[in-house]
Amino acid sequence: MTIHVINSTRRGRVAAQAHTLPEAIIAVALVGMMLVSLYAGFSSGFAIVRSTRENLRATQILVQRMEAIRLYTWSELLYTNNFNNTTFVESYDPLGALSGNDGGTVYSGTIQLDVPSDLPAAYRDNMRLVTISVYWTNNLGGEPLTHSRRMQSSVARYGMQSYVYGK
Repeated sequence: MTIHVINSTRRGRVAAQAHTLPEAIIAVALVGMMLVSLYAGFSSGFAIVRSTRENLRATQILVQRMEAIRLYTWSELLYTNNFNNTTFVESYDPLGALSGNDGGTVYSGTIQLDVPSDLPAAYRDNMRLVTISVYWTNNLGGEPLTHSRRMQSSVARYGMQSYVYGK
């Protein structure tokens, strides 16, 4: 019977050997790529959140203006200067703009009243098509990028405002 004796010093030397230079370079390159990917992910995530907030604020401005217009009486809507100007400017943070701080993104808007062309002639004097448009610019990678949103609604002479004001 033969007994084999394992040399423990040889096995210990193999386990204690260091990594080679190419292995270390590849490990550093992989860690570098992972950090760059992590930074790019955070950066694009923050850009998406910012863009979504700007879109939401534009929608809030549109709804606010449209709801105000829906409550105007017919004479206020057509015949007086009490009606909103045809152009307006809002900021992303209205309270910040009032207190002297930077209000953030600036939104420019227009309000347009048209007579609907697809209605019979008997109804054209009693209806108006209201179009509100909002435009804003932000920088995407240093390049200015203009965005826009638009909302339309019909307003009738004997619509909701007649019930609210009783006229």
